[in-house]
Amino acid sequence: MSTRRSGVEAGKSSSICTVILTFNEEIHIARSIESAWLVSDDILVVDSFSTDRTVEIARAKGARVIQNAFVNHSRQFNFGLEAGNISASWILRLDADEYIGPDLAARINSDLSGMPDDVAGIAFNRRHIFMDRWVRHGGRYPLYLVRLWRNGQGRVEDRWMDEHVLIHGGRTIKMEGEFADASQRDLAFFVKKHDGYAAREAIEVLNRRHDLFEKPPQLSAKNNGWQASFKRLLKERFYNQLPLGMGPLSYFLYRYFLQFGFLDGKSGLIYHFLQGFWYRFLVEAKAYEFERAIADCESREEKLEVLRSVSGLKL
Repeated sequence: MSTRRSGVEAGKSSSICTVILTFNEEIHIARSIESAWLVSDDILVVDSFSTDRTVEIARAKGARVIQNAFVNHSRQFNFGLEAGNISASWILRLDADEYIGPDLAARINSDLSGMPDDVAGIAFNRRHIFMDRWVRHGGRYPLYLVRLWRNGQGRVEDRWMDEHVLIHGGRTIKMEGEFADASQRDLAFFVKKHDGYAAREAIEVLNRRHDLFEKPPQLSAKNNGWQASFKRLLKERFYNQLPLGMGPLSYFLYRYFLQFGFLDGKSGLIYHFLQGFWYRFLVEAKAYEFERAIADCESREEKLEVLRSVSGLKL
C-alpha cells in the first residue's frame, strides 16, 4: 500500500480524502482502497457495523474507520462528511464495489493541482461490469456521475434512493478515464439488494405524491450536470405518471432495442431485463402496495407510521 502523499498537508489545493461506505464488503474493500490510494492522501471508511472482516481489512490497508448505524446512503455519507474530521481540500466518493483505473488516477494527479478556482465538482464516466462483462449499451455508458468535489462545496442530497451529489459555488466538469462498478457478488445478492432499493425508491414516489418529508434542493444541470438532472426530470414528470407496468415495459424495450442493449450478449440480456424491467416493475408494485396501506390515513405522521411498518425502513 502506498499513498500519493505522506498525509494531508495544510494548504495543499489538491489533497484528496476518499470516503467509502461499507457493510460486509470484505469481498471488495481491499480492491477499492488500493485503487483509492492511487489518488488519495486520506481514506475514510464509514462502516455500518459489518459482521465480516471489512473493518479489519480496511484498517490493514491504511484507511481510517468510523461506524454508524445505517439509515440510508445519503445520511450515512453525510454523517461521514460531518464526523470524519476531513481536512483534505477535495472529497472523492467511492462505493465499495467500485475502483479507479490507473489512467483516471494519473489524470486526477496531474490536473487537480492546476484546476481553475471556479471548478467545484468533477464527474467521472462510470463503466458497469456485470458477470465480468462491461455493459456498453442500453444507455448504461457513457454515464457521468459527480464523484469528486471541493471540500465544503458538495453534499449528498437527502433522498431514500437515487441520491446524487449537489455542487454549489462553482461549475462541474467531466474527467475521462477508467472508473468502474464491478461487483463480484452473485445473482442472489443482486436480487436481494435491488429488492431493498425498490422499497426505498417506492418511498420516494410516495413522497412526491404526499409530501412525506421536507423536499431537498432540486437536482439541476448547474449543481450536478445535465445527464442526471434530465433523467430525474423525465422520471418524475413523465415516467412515474404512466399506468402500472407501462413504464417498465417501455423502458426495457427502449433500452434493449433502440439503445442496442442486445449487443451486450447473454449477460447483457440478464442485466437489462433485471435492472431495466424487473427492478422498475418492482418499484411500481411496492409503490402500489404502500399506497394501498396508507389509503385510510389522514395525517402525515399516521402515513409515516404505517409506511415504517410495511417497508421496514427507518422513516
